[in-house]
Amino acid sequence: MRILLVEDNRDILANMLDYLSIKGYSVDCAQDGLSGLHLAATEHYDLIVLDIMLPGLDGYSLCKRLREEARRDTPVIMLTARDQLDDRLQGFRSGADDYLIKPFALSELAARIEAVLRRTQGGGRRLLQVADLCYDLDTLEVTRDGKPLKLNPIGLKLLAVLMQKSPHVVRREVLEAAVWGDDCPDSDSLRSHVHQLRQVIDKPFARPLLQTVHGVGYRLAESADGI
Repeated sequence: MRILLVEDNRDILANMLDYLSIKGYSVDCAQDGLSGLHLAATEHYDLIVLDIMLPGLDGYSLCKRLREEARRDTPVIMLTARDQLDDRLQGFRSGADDYLIKPFALSELAARIEAVLRRTQGGGRRLLQVADLCYDLDTLEVTRDGKPLKLNPIGLKLLAVLMQKSPHVVRREVLEAAVWGDDCPDSDSLRSHVHQLRQVIDKPFARPLLQTVHGVGYRLAESADGI
């Protein structure tokens, strides 16, 4: 599941990114309205979390243009400190599917995301599968060949992105952004965590799935044929 976060407060954005990535979502971010509209109109997302007070283009205008000009029906949850009825009604009139008042608990945001996705996509468990490797995004349970695997939070983030992009190559910088945002510790951190991930999901099994594409990044697939 891909989510777009459009929020200009860096602390709030970082907290949402970390929390939703641990939950198994693939998350992209924008910090102003025009960048958010461009991503929302040109990329596929399962849901957009949209702040109202944004530089360049406010959330109401972004949502309205997304519906009327880009003809996108991507579900939108609006975030705002405005709690008046008229503000909420304006949000719904502009095309929002739900409305969350700041400050909010991250667990409530996740619950609302799940509820909106159930309404718009017909419910069901969110499962990723590549060959015999399975990842339940709702329970954070990972199995291979039916055997449970134990991963740390960073391993879960990496695995979610790699499985969602499979069988394509995921560039190093994309994986680093998914895990650390703009604060990647050092150049060897990703390599170290990928090594740990490989030890868990590949080493005990006959067929390796996690492949290194030298100079580019990593891919998760049954074979090394193609990109």
